[in-house]
Amino acid sequence: MRSVSSDDSPAPKPRLSTVLRVFGYVKRYPWMAVGTIVSAMLTTVLVVVFPTVTQQIIDKVIIGKQPALLMPLVLTGLGAFFLQDFFNALRILLNNTFEQKVIFDLRSDLYSHIQRLPLNWFDNRSTGDIMTRILEDVNAVERVLIDGIEQGTVSVMQILIVGGLMFWQQPQLTWLALAPIPFLLTGALSYTLTAHKRYRLQRKASSAMNSLLHDNLAGIRQIKTYVRENEEHVHFNQISEQLRQATLIVMRSWAIYSPSMNFFTSCGLILMLGFGGQAVLQGTMQLGELTAFIILARFLYEPVGRLHSLNQLIQSGRAAGERVFEILDTPAEIGAADVDNGERVLGEVHYKNVSFSYSDGLPTLKNISLHAQPGETIALVGATGAGKSTLVNLLTRFYEYDSGDIEIDGRNLCDYSKAALRVNVGVVTQESFLFNGTIRDNLLLGNPKASDAQLEEATRAANAWDFIVRLPEGLATKVGERGIKLSVGEKQRISIARALLKDPPILILDEATASVDNETERQIQEALERLLVKRTSFVIAHRLSTVRNAHQILVMDKGRIVERGTHEELVELGGIYTRLSATSLIGV
Repeated sequence: MRSVSSDDSPAPKPRLSTVLRVFGYVKRYPWMAVGTIVSAMLTTVLVVVFPTVTQQIIDKVIIGKQPALLMPLVLTGLGAFFLQDFFNALRILLNNTFEQKVIFDLRSDLYSHIQRLPLNWFDNRSTGDIMTRILEDVNAVERVLIDGIEQGTVSVMQILIVGGLMFWQQPQLTWLALAPIPFLLTGALSYTLTAHKRYRLQRKASSAMNSLLHDNLAGIRQIKTYVRENEEHVHFNQISEQLRQATLIVMRSWAIYSPSMNFFTSCGLILMLGFGGQAVLQGTMQLGELTAFIILARFLYEPVGRLHSLNQLIQSGRAAGERVFEILDTPAEIGAADVDNGERVLGEVHYKNVSFSYSDGLPTLKNISLHAQPGETIALVGATGAGKSTLVNLLTRFYEYDSGDIEIDGRNLCDYSKAALRVNVGVVTQESFLFNGTIRDNLLLGNPKASDAQLEEATRAANAWDFIVRLPEGLATKVGERGIKLSVGEKQRISIARALLKDPPILILDEATASVDNETERQIQEALERLLVKRTSFVIAHRLSTVRNAHQILVMDKGRIVERGTHEELVELGGIYTRLSATSLIGV
């Protein structure tokens, strides 16, 4: 039915750049970062107490027959464990708070930027892929930021503290403990250099899965209507298999890497145990010293193992970070962050030899010229693909025209901020989009300050009030995702009421009466007639009843205006409009 779009994004920035940019979020909360690290440092320092206490109990209490030392040593060990767990609890609390703040900031920055991207960026991206980057990839990036910094710092500190103590006690055995280090470094370097490609492949496969799920859940009615359940299941399994294989590639590599590193550290323990046991037998080392040294060695290798796991985490997060920053690096729509200054226009619209083409380079509009006086209705008719919707989309600057000029009230379109421009232009489309909230929530998009009395007035004018009051909860009725609980005609009338609440001086109606029955069309048409009063309106329609009273009718063909005039003038002309009005425009 569909194919999931591949990730044809540009090559990522260098890895170091991604890591440094992730690290930059730490600077927003320096005291939390410091508190987390200090708590972790204190927890790490207390690690050395238990091996020392163990050595003293074995050598002095048990072997040296000094029972009076037992209780103080036990209490010392107990106190060390209590403080260690106390600082660890504090670290976890600070770390989690820090973590959630960073997730919030990064996700907020990402969403804010996405809101400001041009529409043509969304034309080439699947919703599921965008959702994956906002939800899953941000979490992965955050783990690199928080866990990477905190665990990495703690692990390195523990290695230095424990290693220093080991060298101070037994330099020769410590060198044996460090014997596996070259193998560990070689393994870590090999894994790091090859992991990035594997994790990027896994992130792409996960994104493809989410894209497919989003499409299928949104289109579940179409799948059932066309009895495509089995075919879509097969398609799902194909994408799921790609994710499974990508994940297995990552896991197979980890299955070799992690046990190998554990084996090398175990070899170091065996070496120390062998040489240390020989030293105890020869009397050059006490049993307590050997026992304490083995415990210290475990504390030395434990953070080394943690660094290996952290390496896997960083590789995954780095791949996710590239996907997140790829969006953040995409240039925002020029002027998208402008603020509406409350400016109202009269509604005079003038297109002067305007041409436009989409990114594929094929011209969509060619030398379009038209002039609409304030309050006039301009009807656009023509075959599908003639360029009607593109023409009106330029008026809202959803897309920027290539050449020519568009003026509103004698000022160039680019002289208006986009926010001010879009506040002055209302749009009612064929497929009215309603958000998954209440009817009131959707109406308030037109005017967030509107009272219930104003909502009732607007819905009455849109012929929507009668069906709203019949609903169990009236304006508080939830409409469901995309307004699924309402009929097409009901959604359309809600959209018209929303536009009435916005009260724009310029109005765009894009097939606003399509796909409804005659009675619903009559109700919508009545509502539209009220909406069109004293507004400059651009009406795209295929029905004669919608366009015959327009001040100007523009007939479009292949991106050009080929005929223009009133209904009577065009019928008398005997051209394309005459043929259309005898066929597809007849709908009364």
